[in-house]
This record gives sequence, C-alpha cells and structure tokens, in this order.
Amino acid sequence: MASPLDPEEDIFEKLQKRVDPKIQEERARVVNERERAQYEKTQKRLGELVETNSTLPCTISSIRILNAIHTRKGFLERIFDPLLSANQDRPYTLAEAIREVSIGADKLHKFDIFHQPISLFIDRPSPTDPSTTPTDIDIYLSVKEKSRILLKTGTDVGNAEGSAYANVVLRNIFGGAESLNLNASLGTRTRSAYQANFETPILSNPDARWEIGGIASSTQKSWASHEEVLKGGWTKFRWLMQSGSRHEVGYNGVWRQVTGLASNASPTVRGDAGDSVKSSLAHIWINDRRDNPLLPSRGYYTKTTAELAGWGPLQGDVAFFKPELEAQAALPIPIPGIQGESGVSFTTGLRAGLLYPLPLSSDPTAKPSRLNDRFQLGGPTDVRGFRLSGLGPHDAGDAVGGDLFAAGSANLLIPLPRVGADKPFRLQAFVNGGRLLALKPGQKEGDSDSQAVKQRVSDTIKELGNGLPSMAAGLGLVYAHPVARFELNFSLPLVLRKGEDGRKGLQFGIGINLL
Repeated sequence: MASPLDPEEDIFEKLQKRVDPKIQEERARVVNERERAQYEKTQKRLGELVETNSTLPCTISSIRILNAIHTRKGFLERIFDPLLSANQDRPYTLAEAIREVSIGADKLHKFDIFHQPISLFIDRPSPTDPSTTPTDIDIYLSVKEKSRILLKTGTDVGNAEGSAYANVVLRNIFGGAESLNLNASLGTRTRSAYQANFETPILSNPDARWEIGGIASSTQKSWASHEEVLKGGWTKFRWLMQSGSRHEVGYNGVWRQVTGLASNASPTVRGDAGDSVKSSLAHIWINDRRDNPLLPSRGYYTKTTAELAGWGPLQGDVAFFKPELEAQAALPIPIPGIQGESGVSFTTGLRAGLLYPLPLSSDPTAKPSRLNDRFQLGGPTDVRGFRLSGLGPHDAGDAVGGDLFAAGSANLLIPLPRVGADKPFRLQAFVNGGRLLALKPGQKEGDSDSQAVKQRVSDTIKELGNGLPSMAAGLGLVYAHPVARFELNFSLPLVLRKGEDGRKGLQFGIGINLL
C-alpha cells in the first residue's frame, strides 16, 4: 500500500495502467455530445437573437476568420471584404448581415479545406473606440482546417476488372484551396495508370476552377485484341452557373499507341496499330435535376460533349468533330392505397454520338477514323444483355467500333418487399437497345472531300433508323451505394445483328451513370 507521504507513486501507477478502450470510447462520445449540444445551444440562441432583432439596422465593421492557420489572408479577404458595410451602399438589417455572411461561410465549405460546422459569432466593438458607431458589429467565423495530406489505398472490382490503387491528395498547398492529386493503380485490364493533376479556384470562387494534369496508362482491350498506351496532358476550366448547370472547357494533348496485338488480331486492328497524336479542344455541359443521381425517382439529367480535334492550329494526326448527348428522365409512380412516395419509379435514358471526320491542315481530304477514337457500345453499364463492346461493327471477332450510335432504355424500379422505399435497393425490369454504325463508304474509292463526307454522314444517319435496333430485356436487382450503382441482371437478347455478341443470363455491372 502506498504511503500518503509518497503520492507520486500512486500517480505514476495510475498513468501506467491501460485504460479500457470501451471507457475511452464512452468518454469520446460524451465529449462529442457535449460539443454538439453546445453548438446547437449557440445556434438556437443566435436564431432567437436574429428573430428578435432581425429588422434592426447594423453595419459590419469587421469579419474575422479564426484558426485558419494555413490559409492566406488575401484569399479570405477576397470572399468577405465585399460584405463589409464600408463597401456597401446602404446599411444591413441584422438578418441580412447574417444571411450574407452565411453565404460566405458556404463558400468556405465548398473549398473542402475546413471541417463542418463553421461556427458564427457576433460581437460589438469596444465602445471606447472612437471610430465605431452604435450600429457596428464584429463577426467571427471559427473554422478547423482539414489535414493537408490525405492518403488512400484500396481495391476496385467491377465491369470485368479488378485493380489496386494508391491516392495522395495535398490540400491547400499555397493557402488558397489549391490541391494536388496523385494517383497510381494496377489492374487486370488497366495494367497501369499514373495520373497527377493540380487544381485551384479562380479569384477565391469555389464555383470556378482551373485544372492542369497529366496521365500515363496502359490498358488491355481484349474485345479488340490489343493494348493501348496513353501519355499526355490536359488543362481545363470549370464553372458553375447560377441555374445549377456546369460547364467545362479544356484542351487535351495525347500520344496514343496501339500495341501488344494478339496473334489473331483482325486486319482492321492491325491497320490502326502504331502511334497517333490527338490534339483537341472540348466543351462539356451538364444539367442535373435528379433527386438522386444513382437511383433517381424524379427529375432529369442532360449532358452534352463536343470535341474538336486536329482542325487548324490544333495539329496532331487525327481530325474530327465529335458531339455526344446523354439524357435521363425519372418519374415517380403513385400506387393506390400507399400514402406518400411509393418508391416505384419509371426511368428512361438516351445516348447518342457522331464522329464527323475533318481534313487535316496539311491534307484537304478527310481521313477515316481510327480505332482509338471510335465509339464502343454494349455491356452492363449501357446496353445490358450484350457483352462489353458487343454491338456494332466486328472484324474477325474484334469489336472495331463505329462512327455513329444511338442507344435507349426504359426501366421500371420497384422497392423490395419488406425492405421499404427508403432503402437503396430496387427490383428492376428493363428493356434497352441501340445501334452502332461505321460511316458508310463513298460512292467511289478515295471519296473524302467535304461534300462527299457530308453525304456519307447523311446516309449513315438514315441507316440508323432502318429496321429495329439490337435489343435485350431482363430483370435484376439494383443497389445504390453512395459511391456507385451496383446491378445484377438476368438478360435475354431479343434482336441481334450479324457479328454482334449478346449475353443471355446473369450480368453484373458497376457504374455511376448507367443507361
């Protein structure tokens, strides 16, 4: 037994004893609950103050961001200085002042460099300061910065491919919400992929960002008996409109190599083997009004992509114009006797694209499209009931792609019995189909001037509506995970064309935007 004259012994013995993890967990829970209760109490008190004094005139004399140690002062001032009353034409009411500062705090959230929540405090400046007025208020935003280094490793499985990856993200590098993302992966199909991209907001605006990056990858494309090696870079500018739609404009420069041909590779694949350089400008527009991107029950989604390669000063050795359209609509179906949302919904999807050949600056005639640039269609994430790249032109068993495609689907989604509509599980009944066509040949060999190409494209578009599309129907189970959508379907091909590769039976798919 320790002597009362030697209390240090008891203290050290207690420190050496290992604390039960359950006790530590309970203590952490109590602390978190206490902090949350304090925050809720503060927010409630703030709400009461605002409600009571919402119409009182006030002037914002200062806005201070606390604990933003690694964030540049000038970066924050660009967001909040315009809100100061010295830069306004008229005084605020208290409600208006808090609303404007809250909008600034929402911008801080979007930069993804601060933890939530961001606490807001209001104080009055010292009455002894002769430069203040009775209506002046000081606003404080208390933030907690996220870790500046994020490291993730893991595995991905899906679409007949497994891979392991390592990802490093460096955040807030220069104090202005910049980020550097480094990613490396090794897989069964994408044998290796290394990517680095740097991103920064423009003028402290989280809705306008500039990005530059580079990639080196090697991908095994078994459906066309070759391996594709890519090395290149890009730069792009992205911005968000007030309407909610998103735009992206960018430049891509990529060296491509079709290599590692299988011994039974088709003449078409062998003809496109070797190197090519693509230099292109691209624009993407996205308008997403769905209530849930992975399992929508109402709303619509539209995406357009336009790429211009090799035209004029862009150079490179391929030239084309490549527009694409993707659309989806979802409609809830009410069920008699069920109050509120039934969870039953009907969705439709449409995808279409065209590869229009253009002449290179050094050659007045348009060259045929290359294997690297053509569309592929078929598989568990677009036209279900067909193998990967199972639709469209084939040569000796190789899917060689096409220059024009259209695909559509109709899906009926029903909640699982005894599971409920609020859970991310659905039974699915679907029918989908599509066509993928190569550009029709000219009337005579070498017919590739602008008028001849226009006529060939027109003839190919007419052929798209000639006869039924390749079709399949089926039933399946859908799980909408927060990261991706998982589907296990039983499919039955209904219409196939010569050379196309259907798949009867079970088919598993993982994706973000499925048809």
